[in-house]
Amino acid sequence: MFDEPGFPFDPDYDATAPTLYTFVYCSRAADGVDDAEVDRLIESAQRHNLTCGITGVLVFGSGVFFQWIEGPQAEVRKLMASLHSDPRHHDIVSLDQSEEKRERLYPNWQMERVDADDIREVLQDALETAEDKNNIAALKRILDHLATRSLTSLGRAN
Repeated sequence: MFDEPGFPFDPDYDATAPTLYTFVYCSRAADGVDDAEVDRLIESAQRHNLTCGITGVLVFGSGVFFQWIEGPQAEVRKLMASLHSDPRHHDIVSLDQSEEKRERLYPNWQMERVDADDIREVLQDALETAEDKNNIAALKRILDHLATRSLTSLGRAN
């Protein structure tokens, strides 16, 4: 019956997998955001995300955040709203928002920090695939800043 026309067959499809909403973004750190502040942010996120069913990873390097968040759609959307009003970063670029039935990529990470000595390659890849003009402009600002100023100045007002 399910191999008939009209019923797509995907050998990797797992009907028991949860439906997860994913939000992936990058942003530029605000003035004063340092490793200690990022560590405090992670500790707070771990407590909050545990109660909300959210998991993910935060990469922080060269004054740039890159984050993958996954969980129930309503909870991830609430977190997205909070992130957009958080003064610890700006130039937020949404790289992906999607919902799908799959297993978690980070099942045991309420939020973990992964250091990145140089995040330029990730941002360049994002720029090459970006379609939204605001995202393209923000990515270019971040990359230009990385190319023309010392990394310790990233996030400071121009």
